Amino acid sequence: MKTALLGFVLVVMVGSTGCNRGTAPAPAAPTNAPATSAQPLTAPVDYVGAVGRAGQHSAQVVDLAQVKQAIQQFHAGEDRYPQNLEELVREGYLAKLPKLPAGREYRYDPATGQVR
Repeated sequence: MKTALLGFVLVVMVGSTGCNRGTAPAPAAPTNAPATSAQPLTAPVDYVGAVGRAGQHSAQVVDLAQVKQAIQQFHAGEDRYPQNLEELVREGYLAKLPKLPAGREYRYDPATGQVR
């Protein structure tokens, strides 16, 4: 009886550890794999392009902020919003309306004074 019980315990222990014949461990990812698809040879050009795009974006943000500030100054001085953005130039709140990149346009709502 003890021999049968001992044999059963050994079978259970060996069976539970198994040899995992059907599954192979997943290969580890290489630690020196590149994080992006960028190539080292094009890095300087990529950097210059990113700096140029950042400069254009910041100029657009500053220009839009100037227009919004002029609208608020107009509203404070005239107690109404301008009928259109050209009125800001005519009344002297802006020297000229900042140019937008090709394909872009100002969207102005004279009822609320919001510009996008």
